[in-house]
Amino acid sequence: MIKLLAVDIDGTLLNSKHIITDKTIEALEYATNKGVHVVLSTGRPVQGIYDIYDQLGLNTPAITYNGAIVLEHKEGPIIYECSLLPEDTKAIIDQGNLLDTTIAIWYKSKLYTNKLNDLAYEYSNISNVPPKLYENLNEICENGATKVLYYDTTLTITNLLQSLKGVFSNDVTFQTSRPYFLEFVNKRVSKATALTKLEKHYGISSNQIMSIGDGFNDLAMLNYSGIGVAMGNAPKEIKDQADFVTADCNHDGVAEAIYKYI
Repeated sequence: MIKLLAVDIDGTLLNSKHIITDKTIEALEYATNKGVHVVLSTGRPVQGIYDIYDQLGLNTPAITYNGAIVLEHKEGPIIYECSLLPEDTKAIIDQGNLLDTTIAIWYKSKLYTNKLNDLAYEYSNISNVPPKLYENLNEICENGATKVLYYDTTLTITNLLQSLKGVFSNDVTFQTSRPYFLEFVNKRVSKATALTKLEKHYGISSNQIMSIGDGFNDLAMLNYSGIGVAMGNAPKEIKDQADFVTADCNHDGVAEAIYKYI
């Protein structure tokens, strides 16, 4: 019996127009009324989920920054937090500057960037946090960022996935959340690790969890859950490892999965 539903946001809960359809909202309400804890699991920062939690009327835990911060409720307190090591933060930022890519750095819930360009402002609109041009990285590098992200063309990010292998320490993991986002976190961070914290919080086991996602940052979560559902718009590699492939985000794939398994 499913007791917790972990749902990714972008490309999963939201359709390509960045809205949640009425059908999906009704399905989530159905799951909640069945006693299922609906948890949003995202690469977004804390501030990037407030409106969605309010729209859905949720007061459940939130998995943010790909699992680097897990909140008991949308506004806290923090259940789990794990940042990049200081030396890794500096190495990732230095490498990004060498590549002349747009860098987004999350530190103490603030967004810093190396360029105030169109990409920085587009990313800011997603996260609902204004970007600040960093001038002195000493404090961030001395303490470690929550997450660092490269924003570039899909082709560039695809190439970086291969060329950056072995460049950083073994304490760093990186993967795409969208084809044009390359996200760096501490290797101990994943949406799956975040789910282990929520298991203890609710007193449940992994086979009582269903998760739904579309990105490579969702893969660990899908594999860990009792039922892992890939969206129809997910890459083939993710679909191949899922227990079920639902409809895409423009055809209420989340709702289809909920009514199938809950």
